[in-house]
Amino acid sequence: MSGARPTRRALLAAGAVAAFAPPLFARTAPRVAAFKGIRYATAERFAAPVALLDNRKALGAFGPACPQRGGRYQPQSEDCLFLNIWTPSTEARARRPVMVYFHGGAYSAGSVTDPINDGAALAARGDVVVVTVNHRLNALGYLYLPGRFPDSGNAGQLDLIAALQWVQRNIAAYGGDPANVTVFGQSGGGAKIATLMAMPAAEGLFHKAITMSGQQVTASGPLNAAKRAEAFLARLGAGVDPATAPVEALVDALDATDPVLGGGVYMGPVLDMKHLMRHPFWPDAAPQSRAIPMLLGNTVLETRAFYAPDGKQLAGLDYANLAARIAPEMRIDIHPDWVVKQFRARYPDSPPPELFHRIVTAARSWRGQVEEAEARAQAGVPAFVYQLDFEDAKHTDDIGFAFGTTPDASPAQRAMSDRMMDAFVRFAHTGDPGWPAYELDRRATMIFDTVSRVESDPRRWERELFARVPYIQPGT
Repeated sequence: MSGARPTRRALLAAGAVAAFAPPLFARTAPRVAAFKGIRYATAERFAAPVALLDNRKALGAFGPACPQRGGRYQPQSEDCLFLNIWTPSTEARARRPVMVYFHGGAYSAGSVTDPINDGAALAARGDVVVVTVNHRLNALGYLYLPGRFPDSGNAGQLDLIAALQWVQRNIAAYGGDPANVTVFGQSGGGAKIATLMAMPAAEGLFHKAITMSGQQVTASGPLNAAKRAEAFLARLGAGVDPATAPVEALVDALDATDPVLGGGVYMGPVLDMKHLMRHPFWPDAAPQSRAIPMLLGNTVLETRAFYAPDGKQLAGLDYANLAARIAPEMRIDIHPDWVVKQFRARYPDSPPPELFHRIVTAARSWRGQVEEAEARAQAGVPAFVYQLDFEDAKHTDDIGFAFGTTPDASPAQRAMSDRMMDAFVRFAHTGDPGWPAYELDRRATMIFDTVSRVESDPRRWERELFARVPYIQPGT
């Protein structure tokens, strides 16, 4: 082969990146520098954070995770407002795209200290600067006590805004471009991003958004949030002041029964009319963020991650009890016997466990993404949409693929990871992942699988079946 190889800049300018062509990004990993444990803000309990925009001191190790139930992430501390950076070089003139990751955990748990969120492989492959952020969760970030603490209910979101403000101020010193920031997050992390897209204080702090199995169509209403605060305080104990109680007591009180949903008490963003003054994607896509390119994704069988084979929902499951088992899990008010009849007719060879996951995924987990994609399309600013089908993907499978960190990955899994990373990185560089946007006349969706392809309106039948009933965001 003769002649000089075209530069990436020239190819991008010419629009020469084809959806299925070999990626233009780094094939051989350069040395990536890591800066772990940079404090971006401080905060008093239930108060808005105070941004530390001039701090660049790195601890050299991850900062603590927010206190939460379970001991998976250690250490834990209320003093948890730290971020981490991976960069191919700190040359300020490089102006690389910046990818800022918010972790999942349904607003109540999780941490970017999880090894699956390590940014080195993504930074190297994509020639991007990767930032991961810890922030306040559960009651510490979202307990709604407006009478005493005007910023409570959304304090965790305000932490993320402070982190993005730090990125705007400092990321050029790490080789990043503050004018090209992509936020991405899985599950609760994606929901946090959708919420930020409707928060005025976040406007202008990021320029592209990727949500992975995480949506926030509506936020918690203030009346429901107040009921949850009452239930939480009752579980905390009469006369116990949440502002001064040991943090361990606050974590223990999270097992209070949710007065709206049942189960453990839900904590999440609140329509407080101070920091969040409209729902993120209802009745339409928030106008402030319509100019931001958006990539929405889900996995084909999300709920395989939620139910143990020997748990009460799946143990002894058969066609006779399938309707009773799906009824409380769909989180919408629709006749379960009718739903089962429709799915059995559509998928006559599917065993009960597969039908369970198909039904509950479509009714509960996928529906929010459909609502957001439809809202963007109706506003004339369509998003890009993907669906991960590879190995009957479940909730969280796309995290390792997006970061290149899937443990003990097989050759097929490594190939899938390369394909997803390349799409995400191309989106961060250009605002276009390499396939058509989701418009109402086609609903183009990238199906990531052993053989990836673009399909028009995949699972149309399931989408239309559940469109018969209104969608209400779980928890709100």
